[in-house]
Amino acid sequence: MVFSSSVFLFAFLPLFLVVYFAMPWRAVKNVVLLLFSLLFYAWGEPVYVWLMVGSICFNWAFGFALGKCRPDTRGFRKALLVADLACNLLILGFYKYQGFLAENINRALGEEFIAELGLALPIGISFFTLQAITYVVDVYRGEVKPQKNPLYLGMYIAMFPQLVAGPIVRYADIEAEIDNRRVTLAGFAQGVRLFIIGLGKKVLLANTAGTLADSLLTRPAPEIGFLGCFSGVTAYTFQIYFDFSGYSDMAIGLGKMMGFEYPRNFNYPYTSKNATEFWRRWHMSLGGFFRDYVYIPLGGNRVSTPRWVVNTLIVWGLTGIWHGAAWNFVLWGLYWGALILIEKLFLQRLLDRLPSIVGHLWCIVLFFFGWLLFSVTGLHNVAEWFCAIFGAYGFTGTSTVWELQSWSYVSLIPVFVVGSLPWAPWLRKRLQAWAEGRSGCGIVAAPVKGNEAVPPCEALLPEGAASPARACVVTAVNALVDVGLFAVLVLSAMSIVSSAYNPFIYFQF
Repeated sequence: MVFSSSVFLFAFLPLFLVVYFAMPWRAVKNVVLLLFSLLFYAWGEPVYVWLMVGSICFNWAFGFALGKCRPDTRGFRKALLVADLACNLLILGFYKYQGFLAENINRALGEEFIAELGLALPIGISFFTLQAITYVVDVYRGEVKPQKNPLYLGMYIAMFPQLVAGPIVRYADIEAEIDNRRVTLAGFAQGVRLFIIGLGKKVLLANTAGTLADSLLTRPAPEIGFLGCFSGVTAYTFQIYFDFSGYSDMAIGLGKMMGFEYPRNFNYPYTSKNATEFWRRWHMSLGGFFRDYVYIPLGGNRVSTPRWVVNTLIVWGLTGIWHGAAWNFVLWGLYWGALILIEKLFLQRLLDRLPSIVGHLWCIVLFFFGWLLFSVTGLHNVAEWFCAIFGAYGFTGTSTVWELQSWSYVSLIPVFVVGSLPWAPWLRKRLQAWAEGRSGCGIVAAPVKGNEAVPPCEALLPEGAASPARACVVTAVNALVDVGLFAVLVLSAMSIVSSAYNPFIYFQF
């Protein structure tokens, strides 16, 4: 089950909200959330739901045992931590990487030394495994208290809003909210608005871009030439952003409906000016995980330059392989690691002296070729696509412009571009300054520090304008935004019901 499905929108979510808010006690609400989360997962993974239950049980047991150990038993505590990490990583490695390892080992040996089991990948296993790891590690570090109630820990690990698509929520992020969260009408409405924005991104924008991307990415580069390859990667660039950020918006919105504050996950990454900034804005919860649980424990940048280079490449190699069990993902991770090293060692000083537009163009080139590596499977195919981008197979290859269908999406490019830009925070600054009678409503917005997921109706104007007339404008603007969001909801629902095309690109994670 996915958020952008009719079953979720018209059956699961309404039923959950009715049952959840009908329960008068927080403890019962937590159990209801756990049960519905397991049902949500079992809808698509009826067998693997037991794998998740097993993960909940052994991570609870290790966390509880770490909490009971005396501080002076450091060796035993470390052994418990290593055992827990080994269990989590072995499960993840077996289901996600068994086929990849077997294929490459057999190819290297020239015989079938290890059987490829052809295991189906449990949906979201990378997300809930990392969340479980953050809990146990933070208990070991003394940063959170061990959860005594296994049902509550299960609720945290299996929580359906962020279960299959993130963001990666650390236990520390919601520890206090498990027992003491507060739901208000304003917060619930804010969550609904944010959910609608994410649904619109996914259904109306990502699926539209994905139609072109899917039609081109599966074809050989010599067949479609420069135009086809360029159009396919460009479409995928918008698809993956609106899909990933849309699902994150929906997850954060669902959390707000229940009183949880999930961490931000995307912050207009396509406005970045260098590789480092891009990864501070793209999939922020994943970047935070690798920083705090891999990079810093390895020594981070508090080591010699050669060791720092190795640490960086290790982190980015792991980031790449986390996204998928294929060599193009490994290369994609190392590609970003190498770019970040080059910028920090040499290039950033030059970029800082040049106009900011140069940095933006540099970053556009970086993520364009990065998504080419990410989206095209097979090293041979990746090489052909790179050649095609540089004109090796002509403008359209063996196809015609009409056959490639790229021309029919040209009118949508401005919509995709505007949807990727921080117009809502920018508009908020201008309108808020105007409403309060302050100067500066014409200034250029400062770099965005908040989440792109701030809904326009929340981001526009607060109560209390400088005059009654401006207060009326505030009310009218907020009302118009809500009407617009309702239209987005209706259009999204119509698209879901009428179209069979609704890809779920998180299956590989």
